[in-house]
Amino acid sequence: MLKGLAITPPVLGRISIGRVIEKNGKRLPEKDDQFTITSQVQGKDGWLLHPLDDELRQGKDDKLRSIPVRLLFNEPALNFRADYTLFDRQSGRPLCVGNGETCKRVTQEGMQSLPCPSPDACPLAKGGACKPYGRLNVVIGDDDPLGSFVFRTTGFNSIRTLAARLHYFQAISGNRLACLPLELRLRGKSTRQSHGTPIFYVDLTVRSGLDMEEALHIANELDAQRHAAGFGQAALDEAAQRGFGNGAFEDSEEDAGAVAEEFYPAEEPPSPATNTPQRSGKTSLAEKLDAQAQRHPPPTDNLQGAHHAPAQA
Repeated sequence: MLKGLAITPPVLGRISIGRVIEKNGKRLPEKDDQFTITSQVQGKDGWLLHPLDDELRQGKDDKLRSIPVRLLFNEPALNFRADYTLFDRQSGRPLCVGNGETCKRVTQEGMQSLPCPSPDACPLAKGGACKPYGRLNVVIGDDDPLGSFVFRTTGFNSIRTLAARLHYFQAISGNRLACLPLELRLRGKSTRQSHGTPIFYVDLTVRSGLDMEEALHIANELDAQRHAAGFGQAALDEAAQRGFGNGAFEDSEEDAGAVAEEFYPAEEPPSPATNTPQRSGKTSLAEKLDAQAQRHPPPTDNLQGAHHAPAQA
């Protein structure tokens, strides 16, 4: 195994709740109120949609707000990694990654392990350069049990909610997290900082149509089937742990440009969502919210953009 190279779960595509658009010659993040599933292939108009995107939209009125998923690992921290990350504003490469206690930082003397006071108390984090940054890997469909789709976020609401759900589900399932039938779900909320306009974040719940008891029964049955077939879940978790620990930082140079584009766009407020259905007659609530959002731009807690770029939710 190459030392210094983080071995991360194989990625088939990415899940976002936004995109990057070109406006006045600048590429800017644009928020959205639905999921988008893209492939790893980029065309002239952006990243190409994955076939699953169209498949999952069937019967959803063209708004994808929930995605049935499974997880790769029983350990929550392997499925969802969250830390404080300081990115280089030009290249997008991580310079410092910490957990609020310790960090790994690129210095003139090389990579160093240093105390991490968290962004609020760190002199390097001024101006929002250091952000909470989470990456969630999920399995969609049954074609590739080890191939995943990645959801990246710098949104505190998504990070806190996903971390809590994963630990709770692990506890109540008897450490059968990888066997639970789950669902990514888009939720909205308004805060004082958002001036009453909705911001969107990602939640993880039991799959639609199932209650908790049914989901636990399915997880127990799948766990027994895998055990009988010789599926080594504990060994898989251990291999993943070694892979993540093999490199200083998880994100590679291939992700750098997209990270810079999403984290540090040009100094211009994100444009409001443009895909709100227009209705004749009275002004709809959605139209009123969009108009209000233009007068009072919401915080960047709901932005998501380029492929492999961290989503804000």
